[in-house]
Amino acid sequence: MRIIRKIYCRTFQTVFRAALPFLPYRNPRIVPSVAGIPDVCRRNKVRSVMIVTDSGIRTLGLTGFLEKTLEEAGISFCIYDRTVANPTIWNVEEARELYLEQGAEAIIAFGGGSSMDCAKGAGARIVKPRQSIRRMKGLLKVHKRLPLLIAVPTTAGTGSETTLAAVITDSEKHHKYPINDFSLIPRYAVLDYHETMGLPRSITATTGMDALTHAVEAYIGGSTTKETRRMAEEAVHLIYQHLKAAYDNGQDKEARSGMLKAAYCAGVAFTKSYVGYIHAVAHSLGGQYGIPHGLANAVILPIVLRMYGPACEKKLARLAKKAGVVDRGMEDREAAACFIDWIQEMNDSMEIPEHLPEIQEEDIPVMAGHADREGNPLYPVPVLMDKKELEQIYWEVKGR
Repeated sequence: MRIIRKIYCRTFQTVFRAALPFLPYRNPRIVPSVAGIPDVCRRNKVRSVMIVTDSGIRTLGLTGFLEKTLEEAGISFCIYDRTVANPTIWNVEEARELYLEQGAEAIIAFGGGSSMDCAKGAGARIVKPRQSIRRMKGLLKVHKRLPLLIAVPTTAGTGSETTLAAVITDSEKHHKYPINDFSLIPRYAVLDYHETMGLPRSITATTGMDALTHAVEAYIGGSTTKETRRMAEEAVHLIYQHLKAAYDNGQDKEARSGMLKAAYCAGVAFTKSYVGYIHAVAHSLGGQYGIPHGLANAVILPIVLRMYGPACEKKLARLAKKAGVVDRGMEDREAAACFIDWIQEMNDSMEIPEHLPEIQEEDIPVMAGHADREGNPLYPVPVLMDKKELEQIYWEVKGR
């Protein structure tokens, strides 16, 4: 990257970090059970809600308890269940139309990150009817308070129940981009491990590694705070303790509960300290090929950490030691290397591929351009890269 652009990026990041204590971040209020949702609705004088989910979750009957709970409380509801794995502008618009047609007064996002992103996007369009979702791309383009948004994660990884981000796919342009605004942070997060008990092993694996990526990228970046470092350390410790156990035995209550907490902590960390090129590359792969976000992050994470090299060694070593992944007396270089090796071993043990060979050579320059525009200057990464340098990440992920 050229020196003038580097100076611009680092100056932007420095100013943003200085502003962190004055920005209106907030953590959602935690509700321990789906059974508590009617009380939340009553306190907020809500009589009708829209549930945003996907067809797979609804077919499995996972929304059944929520529906029964709302019915018994006399709260009417409608369900939008056409959310796809990488939610599109079409999903957002269709959900918005249903909300308005049914006279809903609040939104319950029920599912993984895709359902939550769709719900956030729909909420933004409901309060900004004259502004297209494309024009909300980037930072602080929403501004208005969304309808009451309650997030019920059924996966333990995205952390979307805590974040100010919604990632939407433009199907026409094969481009996936984030919308970031404080108003998108859900007002309530329902952390009920029962809702994750039926999660398939493959999704347990990739969403768990997604949470790990959030915690790691937040920690090694240049915009950390005491709170985000603590949250990232706790998230990695919980993932180290519980992810493989949850993968091996999906009915392990302690492991499922631990992973929900890990995802929440990682979400708090990265919504304030941001992520990095791993996410920028993963978003472009999702937009181009529909690759699930957690899977992309899992594959890219060890590759990019190795590419960063000494620039993130000290922070990575501290994170590994604080989280209990390596011995505290280990030398930093060795600790960082062991931590990356552990990530790869986790991927291997959960049958996550080492590479994504479906990446097409002719698509790499375009995707690298998307990643460059997303990551620079916003993401406070350990090593700044321009479009040409980012192309090397795609080649490594492809497996050359």
